[in-house]
Amino acid sequence: MDTGDNKRRRARSVRGKITGTQDASAKRENANVLRSLSVGNTDDNDAMEDDAGFIKNWSLERKVMAPRYSLLREVGRGSYGVVYEAIARRSGASVAVKKLRCDAPENVELALAEFWALASLEKRHENVVQLEECVLQRNGMAQKMSHGNKRSKQYLRLVETSLKGERVLSHPEEPCYLWFVMEFCEGGDLNQFILSRRPDPLTNNSFMLQLTSAVAFLHENNIVHRDLKPDNILISEKSGTPVLKVADFGLSKVCAGLGGAGKDNEGEDKNKNVVNVNKFWLSSACGSDFYMAPEVWEGHYTAKADIFALGIIIWAMLERITFIDAESKRELLGTYVRQGADIVPVGEALLENPKMVLNIPQKRKSSMSDGVKKLLQDMLSVNPQDRPDALELHNRMDQLTCAA
Repeated sequence: MDTGDNKRRRARSVRGKITGTQDASAKRENANVLRSLSVGNTDDNDAMEDDAGFIKNWSLERKVMAPRYSLLREVGRGSYGVVYEAIARRSGASVAVKKLRCDAPENVELALAEFWALASLEKRHENVVQLEECVLQRNGMAQKMSHGNKRSKQYLRLVETSLKGERVLSHPEEPCYLWFVMEFCEGGDLNQFILSRRPDPLTNNSFMLQLTSAVAFLHENNIVHRDLKPDNILISEKSGTPVLKVADFGLSKVCAGLGGAGKDNEGEDKNKNVVNVNKFWLSSACGSDFYMAPEVWEGHYTAKADIFALGIIIWAMLERITFIDAESKRELLGTYVRQGADIVPVGEALLENPKMVLNIPQKRKSSMSDGVKKLLQDMLSVNPQDRPDALELHNRMDQLTCAA
């Protein structure tokens, strides 16, 4: 079962309106923290993993072999943190640096969820954003984070803060941050990319395959994303062709090691000794309204809620269905149900009326094939058991796009 509470937890993206300025003192603090890890002291077995390894940035400045990263500009800001574009001094590669303030327990929970999900991946996938490293900063001192490090009291205090729901760090006045260094995606998010270009069937086919491949990979690795939406899908154009990257794992759940459904622990296939992520039941109703499956609104769901969210995204992408977000006033991809003058999220409408028939596509003229239409209907089924699992979805999508 989900270890979180049953309260509604909506995603808040730290990518927001691009701003060109930031406080001068914040710039100095950020630059100092990024210099605190040298090429020689980033080994996970280094003595820095203990609290004694926390260092004063300026006092050991002369001993640092080279600054690791150089901040260039702020590219996004949200309720929980800030994202910067930076340069890795050693390789010259552009990276994204996300700085999350870990003061309130809910902030810590989001930060640790993202860290645990990305750190648990033993293999890389082209369509999942790559975490290069994570740094824990407190009171001007920094320490490289490693997953499950029981030697670091600061790391254990963050975990305790998340589990207890109350701050346990001894000095509330001392700011605590987690810095995530990840690959930089210069193409923006899926909303920006799709809505700034003319419709392109080949790009649509490629994006559908990439999305289903990413989700199949995550589910195979026991990760339920729980907040799939165009805002959280980034675009890299380094290769010359757009490559999607699923990002923002703050609401994700790593299901390995959790109790399965039923007395016989159905979450584990005893013959193969692997986890079946579709049989782990979660209860925290979290995510973003327009992409949430009906069972998420109800508070009893599995990984197949991700499949429903993908259905909403793909349907909106193919038909260019958008709505205006009430808070940001941005035009976002997402389909919905009209009820009089109101627009209602599809999942919420299906929960209220399970017999409701979805009109796929919504537009009178559409190039959507019957095969894609049928697959979307299956993905958006009110009954999660009738939806394909992630691997089946990817295989069916591969067949459809090859035949197109």
